[in-house]
Amino acid sequence: MTRMRNDHFPPLLPAPVRRLHPLDWLAGGLLLAGVVAVATGLLPSAAAQDQVRRIGPLLAFLATVIVLAELAGRAQVFDVVAAWVARAGRGRYPLLFGLCVAFASLTTITLNLDTTAVLLTPVMLALAGRVGIAAVPLAMTTVWLANTASLLLPVSNLTNLLAADRVALSPAGLAAVMWLPQLAAIGATALCLWVFYWRRGRRGADTYTPPPLPSPGDRVLLGVCSAACAGFLLAILLVEVPLWSASLVAMVVVVAAYAVRRPGELRLSLIPWRLLVLVPGMFLVVETVDAHGLHEVLVRALGSDEGLAGLLRTAGVGAGLANVLNNLPAYVAGEAVVPADHHRQLLALLIGVNAGPLVTPWGSLATLLWFERCRWQGTRIGVRRFALTGLVLAVVATGAATCALALTG
Repeated sequence: MTRMRNDHFPPLLPAPVRRLHPLDWLAGGLLLAGVVAVATGLLPSAAAQDQVRRIGPLLAFLATVIVLAELAGRAQVFDVVAAWVARAGRGRYPLLFGLCVAFASLTTITLNLDTTAVLLTPVMLALAGRVGIAAVPLAMTTVWLANTASLLLPVSNLTNLLAADRVALSPAGLAAVMWLPQLAAIGATALCLWVFYWRRGRRGADTYTPPPLPSPGDRVLLGVCSAACAGFLLAILLVEVPLWSASLVAMVVVVAAYAVRRPGELRLSLIPWRLLVLVPGMFLVVETVDAHGLHEVLVRALGSDEGLAGLLRTAGVGAGLANVLNNLPAYVAGEAVVPADHHRQLLALLIGVNAGPLVTPWGSLATLLWFERCRWQGTRIGVRRFALTGLVLAVVATGAATCALALTG
């Protein structure tokens, strides 16, 4: 009997479906689950509509800022910035490490962790190429500090805005309470970065040669994209405008420049379809779970103790829930459980959901954005190593920052 060759049969799935990334399947599955929950009444339509209205501006920000970052990267904006950072390091890895930690921390604190993930990740990856070192240590510096350095100011993280409003703290007031926890979290992150990714056995060299400044292919595009990125950062720092409106204006400027200079670069593939599917699905699913028992579980899990043990318990539960669900819905679910006058417990929850979601790719939107940028740049991140080292840092950084919170009184 002659065995029939398998290639005589057409594939069961079309090529676009076969090319889907596992995160694409996750995104589609979550959205489908959320739609089914609404259709079957598991999630009331009024609650679903509230979630959609809430995440609308967030989706607009994600879509526009990713397109802005991608086109700016193609104009070599990040190559130029990376070259300046590498030259400032003078060929010495410890100095370069310190510059990268300081740069990533400052960007996260003063801007936003999602902005750091989008705009700083290409800088770090371009820096790796120009210095001639592995890209993973620089990429991990960005994603870890995008999360752990987001404790100090309301603008640093969307969860901070919610917490500051709940405890009635101004930006200066929040910083006065959180400065020591923030230093503890950054210190723990720097230690883990050096041990796991930056020490000589990991990076493979003692020194590097500072690269020359790149020669841009289109100076007009470089100038327009640089100005658009700078204008976006200045707008969200100095003017009280929504993130999505600032990123939209900057993106329109860059797209217009490309339409004139290099129209062939403008494609639908620039739009981050995966994230635009994942985020609404995630929020609908979490809202459904919360409506069917999550609240009661969190009441028992968090407790109401504001001593050191209680704060560590609250932060640990927040970190675990953020890795399972995502840090923003995890904070919202936990906030509803913490008693109104337990401000320190609420801030411990904030530490957990900000510094703890380092194990799963969906733990925070910043991590999702970072994975997206790494994929665009062709940098492969080992998920197993990412999860294991992230687990160590999540425990150390969350614990250190929570103990520092207890010391502040």
